[in-house]
Amino acid sequence: MENNNSGTELEEQDLYEHFNIVVDKGQSLLRIDKFLMHRMENASRNRIQNAIDAGNVLVNQNTIKASYKVKPADEISIVFPHPPRDTEVYPEDLPLDIVYEDEDLLIVNKAAGMVVHPGFNNYTGTLVNALAFHFEQLPQLPGNEGRPGLVHRIDKDTSGLLIISKNEMTMTKLAKQFYDHSITRKYIALAWGDIAEDGTISGYIGRSLKNRIVMDVYDEEEKGKWSVTHYNVLERLNYVTLISCQLETGRTHQIRAHMQHIGHPLFNDANYGGDKILKGTTFTKYKQYVANCFELLPRQALHAQTLGFIHPRTGEYMEFEAALPPDFDAVLQKWRNYIVQS
Repeated sequence: MENNNSGTELEEQDLYEHFNIVVDKGQSLLRIDKFLMHRMENASRNRIQNAIDAGNVLVNQNTIKASYKVKPADEISIVFPHPPRDTEVYPEDLPLDIVYEDEDLLIVNKAAGMVVHPGFNNYTGTLVNALAFHFEQLPQLPGNEGRPGLVHRIDKDTSGLLIISKNEMTMTKLAKQFYDHSITRKYIALAWGDIAEDGTISGYIGRSLKNRIVMDVYDEEEKGKWSVTHYNVLERLNYVTLISCQLETGRTHQIRAHMQHIGHPLFNDANYGGDKILKGTTFTKYKQYVANCFELLPRQALHAQTLGFIHPRTGEYMEFEAALPPDFDAVLQKWRNYIVQS
């Protein structure tokens, strides 16, 4: 049979798909460079535009320009002449704060700023890279390639406890506990505003239609996944409130999206509007005070403090707690001092 492939087609055969995104049916018209910047973690607009110019971004199998506006049901492929690296984990000698370890699992206290697993434009310096250095082989669940040992994750700029599986038995049994929502997960958070009483937030969490990098809470089931957060007031500090949040479900950005939904974004949460002065006075001195707080804690005020589960081998309930990290604690003390002085 005669081969009529053109040079372009031969080149396309040598390209490897790294990402595939099908645009949601509710998506409004938006330039593709902006759309991808919101959908891809750690991807700058300049990097995306360069990939588009190089022909590495296809829409419905066709090359496009950066000005192309995505439409509902568009299929976006990002291709490169080399295989994806996100299933390859490169060991790195990075510090690990191991709270507990036995033959089956370990509990790690992750520092804020550390990404949990490799991803686009972020293949090194992650928790998984550190785990690959410290442990010869960690298990992977089907569909979870490139994330050995992980059965859950926390956001890059959230600090606190993560459980890591060291064998397939542990991974399978822990994944079942997460699926059944029987894991105890409590977070400490500092939220804007005076929260009057304890409460529960629920709703369907899904991608925001306006900004795809953040999540929104919806009433309609077809727009997201069911989510429940219980919160308790720990300390009122005039314009902010220290709360404890217990997760019944574990959705992406759950606490951050839930607290914004009830009008109390987390302190200095840039993605959810907490990096502005939302409560307080108009005095210059107060504005400078809050700016100093933001400098002390250059991230959202969220810490995964408590983690409890049934040990997969012994059947015993285990619970671990991590103290507030220095940046969070420093801002908390600063607010306490502010109340005394005001």
